[in-house]
Amino acid sequence: MIIVMRQNATPDEINHLCEKVKEMGLTPQVSRGVERTVIGVIGEEDKIRIKPLEAFPGVESVMEILRPYKLASRDFQAEPTEFEMPHGVKVGGKKIVVMAGPCTVESRESLLNTAAVVKKEGASFLRGGAFKPRTSPYSFQGLGEEGLKYLREAADQYHLCVVTEVMDTRMVEMVAKYADMLQVGARNMQNYDLLKECGISKKPILLKRGMSATIKELLLSAEYILSKGNFKVMVCERGIRTFETATRNTLDINAVPVIKKETHLPVLVDPSHGTGKWEYVTAIARAGVAAGCDGIMVEVHLNPEDAVSDGEQSLIPRQFESMMGQLKAIAHAIGREV
Repeated sequence: MIIVMRQNATPDEINHLCEKVKEMGLTPQVSRGVERTVIGVIGEEDKIRIKPLEAFPGVESVMEILRPYKLASRDFQAEPTEFEMPHGVKVGGKKIVVMAGPCTVESRESLLNTAAVVKKEGASFLRGGAFKPRTSPYSFQGLGEEGLKYLREAADQYHLCVVTEVMDTRMVEMVAKYADMLQVGARNMQNYDLLKECGISKKPILLKRGMSATIKELLLSAEYILSKGNFKVMVCERGIRTFETATRNTLDINAVPVIKKETHLPVLVDPSHGTGKWEYVTAIARAGVAAGCDGIMVEVHLNPEDAVSDGEQSLIPRQFESMMGQLKAIAHAIGREV
């Protein structure tokens, strides 16, 4: 349930109510909006129904949230979530963030060169996998911590933020040392222990939709992170598995406006994994921006022929430059920026 405080509710009144909620063994989550403060109550709601909450000073109304994802819902927070990253980057604001880089960190030199390219064209995040979850156990699994060091070095040199995948609860602390945003990949979307650990870390999280997951399941996974007090969460549509074989996955462009209606969390589109073919990436990136996404993630490689993974869906620098120009035009047309 959510408790809506009056416009003139004082900090002491809000704190008093939160303490009473805690005394009942429940967890209060406070969301301070422009006009109202809302307190989300997490736990066994039967415990709190016996209390006359409307009698507490500063309380305006008490409502039940019918959606299973309480904290992620627009009922809990009407305004879109925005959060700050290093280098003045804002996620969820007017400007659409672009995350770009290789699928996998392959070497220090290639990553530095790629970082220079994507920064020049307007990207604000350097993406790259140091740990790679692969379908085959014999495929390249990543450089591990060495790759994380390369990401940090390249990002610092070109004033970029680092986003990279964390695959296991045991890795969260290590990856968080180097990354500005932790990515939970499609295969781990319902790894609930990992989601909880990411929530505890308080690092910004990029949560990718599972290959066969519904939007409801995606938002319930986000709820695990939010329930630990971490509201710096961005959800990602990266394509789902359907009967179609012409592309690697089927990017669900419908998901962008649906998620934006259901939740206050910012939404990212990944056209590289969504299509699996570089020739379609720009078109789907354009569609994502037009549909209202808050970010685009694409794979960029200096020489895709030599890529150790996903070369077939990676853009070369001139293709990335062309895509960025097109995205800027579309963003301008809908009152946004890239």
